[in-house]
Amino acid sequence: MLHTLSSRRLPSAPLLLLAWWALSLAQADPNATPTIQLRLAGDKRKHYEGRLEVYHSGEWGTVCDDDFTIYAARVACRELGYLDAEAWTPSAKYGQGQGRIWMDNVNCQGNEKSLALCNSNGLGVSDCKHSEDVGVVCTQKRMPGFKFVSNVGNNLEDVRIRATYSQRKRVPVTEGFVEVKDGGKWRQICSQDWTPLNSRVICGMYGFPGEKDSKSKSSLKNYWGFGVNCTGTEADLSDCKLGRQVELKGNGTCEQGMPVVISCVPGRAFAPTVSAGFRKAYRVEQPLVRLRGGAVIGEGRVEVLKNGLWGTVCDDNWDMKAATVVCRELGFGSAKEALTGARLGQGIGPVHMNEVQCSGFEKSLTECAFNSEATGCGHEEDAAVKCNIPAMGFNSRLRLSGGRNPYEGRVEVLAERNGSLTWGAVCSDSWGTMEAMVVCRQLGLGFADNAFQETWYWQGEPSAEAVVMSGVRCSGTELTLDQCLHHGKHLNCPKGGGRFAAGVSCTQAAPDLVLNAQAVEQTTYLEDRPMYALQCAQEEHCLSSSATGASSTSYRRLLRFSSQIHNNGRSDFRPRSGHQSWIWHECHRHYHSMEVFTHYDLFSLNGTKIAEGHKASFCLEDSHCEEGIQKKFECANFGAQGITTGCWDTYRHDIDCQWIDVTDVKPGDYIFQVVINPNFEVAESDYSNNIMKCRCRYDGNRIWMYNCHIGMIITLQTFFI
Repeated sequence: MLHTLSSRRLPSAPLLLLAWWALSLAQADPNATPTIQLRLAGDKRKHYEGRLEVYHSGEWGTVCDDDFTIYAARVACRELGYLDAEAWTPSAKYGQGQGRIWMDNVNCQGNEKSLALCNSNGLGVSDCKHSEDVGVVCTQKRMPGFKFVSNVGNNLEDVRIRATYSQRKRVPVTEGFVEVKDGGKWRQICSQDWTPLNSRVICGMYGFPGEKDSKSKSSLKNYWGFGVNCTGTEADLSDCKLGRQVELKGNGTCEQGMPVVISCVPGRAFAPTVSAGFRKAYRVEQPLVRLRGGAVIGEGRVEVLKNGLWGTVCDDNWDMKAATVVCRELGFGSAKEALTGARLGQGIGPVHMNEVQCSGFEKSLTECAFNSEATGCGHEEDAAVKCNIPAMGFNSRLRLSGGRNPYEGRVEVLAERNGSLTWGAVCSDSWGTMEAMVVCRQLGLGFADNAFQETWYWQGEPSAEAVVMSGVRCSGTELTLDQCLHHGKHLNCPKGGGRFAAGVSCTQAAPDLVLNAQAVEQTTYLEDRPMYALQCAQEEHCLSSSATGASSTSYRRLLRFSSQIHNNGRSDFRPRSGHQSWIWHECHRHYHSMEVFTHYDLFSLNGTKIAEGHKASFCLEDSHCEEGIQKKFECANFGAQGITTGCWDTYRHDIDCQWIDVTDVKPGDYIFQVVINPNFEVAESDYSNNIMKCRCRYDGNRIWMYNCHIGMIITLQTFFI
């Protein structure tokens, strides 16, 4: 909530008159409800959470947590302009306040219009300490048209950037008039006392990492009566202080300024274009910070590159300033949330940074101070962010049609056909998980759950039956479907649209499989095994081609190892096919829920494949789970298969096909690689950690596995996002 930077001295006569008026009201009605104002303060990570503070008698104070309940939190949040409360926190979670403790033993029914109407000990009557200051977490949505009243009487309902004439056809709008909604009307802000720091905050709110100078060329009469004073590190204008009252002329124009016009600098991925134009290409530079595991654009677990390895950031002291530095560094605006407790999934590898402290003006998170000696932080404390992104209109050219709910349906795109824009279907040839991931992300619906090549059970719009997009191939990192490779105007879709149109289903949470590299490194060994003991493995094509026709008394040399596969995501990993579609293998007498669950390869140092193997998922189950997590999946008696979040499945080294046949491999140095879910058959939140690589040395009799790592080792010559 906006609050005053400094109070202005009033003339003595008006001051006496104001005091006499207040005294008269008190004498007239001694039982009148005291007037209070509320705000959220302290070490908060979101603008809709914080320490609950009360303004009364010219002084801000706190509220004690004694007898405080969710009903009191609801009253407070609604008084602050939010729809409801999500939670409340005791024991000064957002830091200890200062000054008086205004309210104690607050007892609300939940339907009061103000916290002052709830039962309490009375304003200023408390036996608490500031270590008992209460905090609240409100819902992110605000009440439509709510008037945020500051302690100088202004009514602020909303803020916007109204595009200048030259920006009206630009996407996104990067330049415009700053306007606030006051009393139901949009009003411009006078440039008197306006600073670039104010522009920085506004641009950040609208998804832009930077700002530049811009001057107004017109003067209007519809002005807001106050200024704003921001430090530049705020994540939202509501966190800034209110500046002095602006002097307006009798005709409503600004006495000493013009309307504020700001110009924002977009990130590279959001470079402005005309509505139907083309984006300029740019050279990708090596990032030092990245986001992983996020369901939508601009959110994810924070990972940092150090000494060639990606690692995570501990959430100790993680706040909005640090989160905003990350967001701006990656080309987004300020942070909407600074998430803790691995809310967007657990990472892998080292924890590179702990107790991060940023001023808010650093160019990179790597420039912020942190405690390099702090230990004891695990991946259950991985920090994450949600960033503001520009209004790109991504979902205006794509929709889902015919589904049972908004998260599924036939994919329809808005494309130019015969000189006009029309909705049409997408060809399902080669349509898969990666394409579905892009669709769900573009629509803000999270991760892909399934990709469908037949959608006869979803009745799309009759006018959108014709195919307008074909040959779609995505890498999974694109922001929109039209950024993927596709045929353009030269369509080629033999099956046509209709029942064969592409479809998707989306979900807000997804699994994330990660291989334990250390377990592979520690369990590797060679075994010489006779062919007569490998007949079932031969039937499942787990041996090299030279084994075909080999004598039953001959031997095969097998590179064996154990696989320990963890689910670090936020939902369970389940085979895509239902139990009725699993394949029965008579020799091994078990079902395969996924024909290729993992793939094993041996490469020469120049990248040539020397040998390979694969493992079907004959039994996906919870071998072990973290403390406090119950196992859900067990293969006994043909039970359900999968890996629960927080659990892992172990394929022991002595199981058939848990190997690479190296009978024909010559001694030398090699690269050993394991890929989980190689065909992207099941959607995950992050595929970059599905690959494990090791250096491998074979002397003809023994084998050494060393330097195992997940993903790709980064060198100065390697450039990728």
